[in-house]
Amino acid sequence: MNIKTILFDLDGTLTDSGPGIMNSVQHALKKYGMEVENIDRLRGFVGPPLAKQFQEFCGFSEDESLIAVQHFREYYVSKGIFENSVYEGIPEVLKKLKEAGYQLAVATSKPEHLAHIVMEHFHLNDYFDFIGGSYMDLTRTKKEEVIEYVLKECKVKDRDSVLMVGDTSYDMIGAKLSGVHSMGV
Repeated sequence: MNIKTILFDLDGTLTDSGPGIMNSVQHALKKYGMEVENIDRLRGFVGPPLAKQFQEFCGFSEDESLIAVQHFREYYVSKGIFENSVYEGIPEVLKKLKEAGYQLAVATSKPEHLAHIVMEHFHLNDYFDFIGGSYMDLTRTKKEEVIEYVLKECKVKDRDSVLMVGDTSYDMIGAKLSGVHSMGV
């Protein structure tokens, strides 16, 4: 492989965003009179598109899941986004990759402007050529849609030179559907 561009997922790959996401889900569920005693059961919300997870976890309809995402964001944008930490060694790895000449980009299902907030908060944005994510209206949330968007914005032509690094099946499937290499972490 002659990798030149490396795409990174954000939640669960660069940062441990689990606490903030799970607390935000708990907040949303309380709006429905639901309480999950073992918060670790909510770890499945870290990484995948939120609306889909609310449908699968709670049996919500599409409309109910969209409202649940709004409740999630009430907590997340003010507090949950910062209940997060960078995995040990990530800044050093990113620095070495950047110095070696790789084009680095973020491809996340998180809304793009929230991804920028996280990256700036943890001083990771300087390592990346582009940070791409979903829209706030819950479109462009499928990983392959995000990857396609990031590849276009980064002007990548040779998909065989791209590696997607992520922590979920959504990252691996998105990479496959986009015709790029993948690595699970």
